[in-house]
Amino acid sequence: MILTLRCSKSSLWGPQLIPLDPDLMVANNHSVWEDLICSDLWFCVCYNSQEEKGIRNFNFRDLEWRSASARPRIVALEVSASYKNTPASALEAGKVSTCSDEALTLKKKAQEVGPHLDGRCIYLVGMMGSGKTTVGKILSEVLGYSFFDSDKLVEQAVGGTSVAQIFKQYSESFFRDNESEALRKLSLMRQLVVATGGGVVIRPINWKYMKQGITVWLDVPLEALARRIAAVGTDSRPLLHGESGDAYSKALFQLSTLFEERGEAYANANARVSLPHITAKLGFDDVSDLTPIAIATEALVQIEYFVKSDDDMTIARNS
Repeated sequence: MILTLRCSKSSLWGPQLIPLDPDLMVANNHSVWEDLICSDLWFCVCYNSQEEKGIRNFNFRDLEWRSASARPRIVALEVSASYKNTPASALEAGKVSTCSDEALTLKKKAQEVGPHLDGRCIYLVGMMGSGKTTVGKILSEVLGYSFFDSDKLVEQAVGGTSVAQIFKQYSESFFRDNESEALRKLSLMRQLVVATGGGVVIRPINWKYMKQGITVWLDVPLEALARRIAAVGTDSRPLLHGESGDAYSKALFQLSTLFEERGEAYANANARVSLPHITAKLGFDDVSDLTPIAIATEALVQIEYFVKSDDDMTIARNS
């Protein structure tokens, strides 16, 4: 499987992909760009700058030790979120919102937390529709991390087949095997934010991979999840198929069943982001009033709690 990433140094690209043919890439007229191609543990960085042009091979460990000033700021190809003032009810639609005060608070918290991460990856877990992808993109942007969606990686590994089609044409077990393999590869890297699939927590091996970094559970009330999913449809949710009734009732019933199976597993995460808690803290009436930036900020707060307590435990063990 080959994963393709794009550096966010230049805003000239827009949403289009840079050609992957090396000759075409070197001939590109952009003053500064880099494409990173990952195959297992090896990276090929094609670069074009005022100083030099060419192609260079790195082992992932080499990239880990590059200085912060030299390291390219990589983001996933699909990170093209538009920052509009949209409430969390639009998370499932992939929209991202900003408010100047919230954005400043988020940036400040990221500056406080970033140095303590020491390059560790962040894995977002939670039920389908909890906003892992949207919040993950915000976190990756503010931390200068790369972003991955594990479901998208599985789809790429199976020739671009959608998750729903993978379940239908192959099996859930086949999907889970590919999901675990994607996590294995991601666990070998650093400075990533990974949005995982809702069922990733059911396999112990996945926890082994994710525990190489920091796991964060986005805990959203099932009723709110059902409203979000019903609003956008269940076609892309293979585990929600087969029930009769209106979209909301069907989603709520299936989500409740899934949560009974997974709830304890989600609680194994290093940090928990409770949307009802954020709602009460900010004085809102409903979790749908929360913006994705507010949720991302709380994620950083909870990550900070975990990192500091983990550091304290390490110091205590070594003393």
